[in-house]
Amino acid sequence: MNDGGTDHGPSRRDVLRTTAGVAGTAGLGLGAAGGAPAAAAGPGAAARGEGAAGGDGTEARRYPTMAGVPFEGRSTVRVGIVGLGNRGALMTDLFLLLPGVRVVAVCDPVRAKVERVAAKVVKAGQPAPGAYAAGEEDYANLCARGDLDLVYVATPWESHVEVARSAMLHGKHVGVECPLAMEVAELWELVDLSERTRRHCMQLENCCYGRNELRVLRMAHAGRFGELLHASGAYHHDLRELMFSPTYYEGPWRRQWHTRLRGDLYPTHGFGPVANYLDVNRGDRAVSISSFGTQALGLAEYREANTPAGDPSRGETYVGSDRTVSLVQTALGRLIRLEHDVSTPHPYSRVNSLGGTRGVFEDYPARIYLEPDHKDEKWGDFAAYAKEYDHWLWKEHANPPGGHGGMDYMMLFRLVQCMRLGLVPDFDVYDAATWSAPVPLSHASMRAQGAPQPIPDFTRGAWRTARPGIDAPKPV
Repeated sequence: MNDGGTDHGPSRRDVLRTTAGVAGTAGLGLGAAGGAPAAAAGPGAAARGEGAAGGDGTEARRYPTMAGVPFEGRSTVRVGIVGLGNRGALMTDLFLLLPGVRVVAVCDPVRAKVERVAAKVVKAGQPAPGAYAAGEEDYANLCARGDLDLVYVATPWESHVEVARSAMLHGKHVGVECPLAMEVAELWELVDLSERTRRHCMQLENCCYGRNELRVLRMAHAGRFGELLHASGAYHHDLRELMFSPTYYEGPWRRQWHTRLRGDLYPTHGFGPVANYLDVNRGDRAVSISSFGTQALGLAEYREANTPAGDPSRGETYVGSDRTVSLVQTALGRLIRLEHDVSTPHPYSRVNSLGGTRGVFEDYPARIYLEPDHKDEKWGDFAAYAKEYDHWLWKEHANPPGGHGGMDYMMLFRLVQCMRLGLVPDFDVYDAATWSAPVPLSHASMRAQGAPQPIPDFTRGAWRTARPGIDAPKPV
C-alpha cells in the first residue's frame, strides 16, 4: 500500500531498521557514571574520526546546521498523522480547524481508530485521507507518499525515532510528541539526520505556548527580571488511574517505562519553557545534569488497591522513582531545577518559575515579585502585566479552541503559519534533543548516586550565537 507514493528514496529495509535495546536498562546505552555517555559524540562518530572536542561536548560538524533554516513556504500544508490514540485524535481535530491545512493520510495499527479519524476528516469537508492500518510498520508507507509536507507523530515513545527517521528519509518535516527519544544515541541520530536531509525534526512541546509561559518569556527578554539566575520546571501529574486503565492507552506501554528507567521520563513540559527563558541553544547551553530520586512505591500501592489479583500488572516491578529532582547547570552559570512525579496523589503543576537579579515569578498559582514594582515581601498580581507583555499569539487568539487551555491550538497554529509563510520554526532539532536528553541522562546520574552527567552540545557550538526562537515577532 503506497497511495500517492514515490519510487525514489530509501529502501524499506533502510527505513525499518530497528532502534536498539528498549527492553531493559542494561541495553539502553545510557552512559557510565562520571563520564560522557558512550553515544555522546554522536552515532558513527568514531568511524568518522570525530568526537567530543575539549570539555564542552562539541562534535565536529559534518553537515550544515539546521539552526535558522526556514521552511520552504507553501499555500497548503499537507499533513500525515501517525498514532491515533487519545492524543493523535485530539490533534487531528485541531489540524482540521486550521486554515491552509489538509489531513492527507492517517495511520494506526488499530483499524477502528483509522476509520474513526478518517471519518472526521471527511466530515470536516476534506477528501478522504489515505488510511494505513496494516500493522505496526505501515507508517513507512504513509511517509513514502509524495503528497505530504509534515508527518505528525503521536505513537508510544519507543517508536518515535523509527517514525521520525522514516519521515525525514522520505523528505518530510516531522513533529514528534514528547519526548523525542529515550536514548542519547537516538537523539544524536535524529540531529544528524535532520542536518543531512535538510528536514526539520521538532519536539512539539505545547507547554512552550502557554499564556503564562509566553508572558514570562517576553518579560525575561525585556529585562524585567534583570540578569537571569535560575529557573524551575516540572511535570507533576497524578497519572496512576490512567496508567492502569485498560482503555486510555493502547496497552501498558507507558506504565511499563517505569519498570525500565529510574529517571525523569517526561522532562520536556518543564524543561522546554524554562530553556526558552534562558535562551538555551541561543546564547547559553545546558552543560550537565545531576539527578536524585525517591523510592518507587506509588504505582505498586495503587495496583494493589485497584487491580484484581490476576491482572498482568501484578508481575511488574517498578524502578522509576516516585519523585525525581534534577539540577541542570548551564554554560553561563545558571541553574535549572527539573522535577517529575506521576505516581503519587497531588494537584497538577509544572512549577514554572524564573528568578533573576530583579525578582522572581512562580506559577501554580501565578505570582510575581519584581523591583521596583513590589515591596514588603508581598507577591504582586501577574495579570497586571498581561496588557504589556502577553505574546502576540494570545492577543490574536484570546480564546483558542482545544484542550490544555489552548496551548495545543497555539502550537499547531504557529507551526502551520511558519510552514505556509516560509519562516524559521520556533524550535528545531537541537532544542528537541536538548529537552529530551534528561530522560536517559537522569537515569544514568541516579545510577551513579547523583554524579553529574555531561549534556552533549547537540548544536555543535552554534549555541554561542544568539538567535530568535519562540519570541519571534509577529509576521507582517
